Amino acid sequence: MPIWHLQISGFLGDNVAGNCQVMGKIRDQRNHTRQGWKCVESMGYDIERFVGYVNEGLLCSICRDVLEDPLQAPCEHAFCTACIHGWLVHHSNCPEDRQVIDVSVLRPLYRYMKNDLNRLQLHCKNREYGCEMVCSLESIDRHERECEYSQIPCSNAGCTVQIERRNLDGHLAVCEYRSRECPNGCGYTILSAEDTQHNCVAELRTELELLRSEMICRVEEAKHEMESRLDSQRRHMVQKESVLQNEIEELKNPLPYVRGQFNIVTPSLEELLYCSELILAFQSQMSRVMSDVRSLMAAERQHRQELEQAELEKRELMELLRGLQKDCRLSTAEGSRKTANFRPLARLESAKRKPREVTVI
Repeated sequence: MPIWHLQISGFLGDNVAGNCQVMGKIRDQRNHTRQGWKCVESMGYDIERFVGYVNEGLLCSICRDVLEDPLQAPCEHAFCTACIHGWLVHHSNCPEDRQVIDVSVLRPLYRYMKNDLNRLQLHCKNREYGCEMVCSLESIDRHERECEYSQIPCSNAGCTVQIERRNLDGHLAVCEYRSRECPNGCGYTILSAEDTQHNCVAELRTELELLRSEMICRVEEAKHEMESRLDSQRRHMVQKESVLQNEIEELKNPLPYVRGQFNIVTPSLEELLYCSELILAFQSQMSRVMSDVRSLMAAERQHRQELEQAELEKRELMELLRGLQKDCRLSTAEGSRKTANFRPLARLESAKRKPREVTVI
């Protein structure tokens, strides 16, 4: 059975008195552990902040406070992350059952234990300053970040006062380290009480010197930038001038240029003429081939018609032969046999006299 169930069965009493005794034992054990464990800076949530009973299975086995950012060992003992990491710096075993463990085998808490932990109700850490908020452990961090009773430092430089968040605006309005402009109208920002006796004329002169030096720097930067641009434009113009001079020299002697261009174009024209002749010859050959193909297709159609006609005549002859055989079987008398032989032979002779012409290609 998991340790979680054993702890529940061992510490959930049937009456309030039993629960109080358990809480007293846990508190004593926590105080004893804290006296001997000083190397961990950030540990769990103080159990005294929680409302109602807290099961021992949700307590860190090292600091004995309620688990904060919990991890679980293979032996199912749970610890705060900071506590177990600090423990494993000097030890290599579980602080409860002494089984060998290291950081790599630590795993997150079981989901059902994590859900039970998140549902615990506790007071805000600013309860001593007047905050009466009680919320779940899951949302306590969000509340404490926005709590109006939390102590925050003054935002003015040099001020070391810790003030409640709700009173910060009032403090900033009267803080002696607040920044404000000189009442004499020089525009100087007063940051401390010593600055109230400043020399307005000296400050104005200093400001004027700063502005003058800043203006001089800007003018020098603009001057250097313009000089660099002019140099690049000058180099570009020189290059363009050389290109134009070359083109002018070429235009002064057009004949060699034209002759050179003509010599370049002439081979291309000859190739084009040769290609056109090849195309014309190919077209004539294609026309002849197409005419031959059409002739062959006409002859093929005629041949098919003749074959169909011959097939029809063949079927007629076969019908005549079947009729002849039938008549021969049915004749029993000699006189009737002569009559029967005469009629099919006459039909056969008439069929033979039909003209048939078959053309074979």
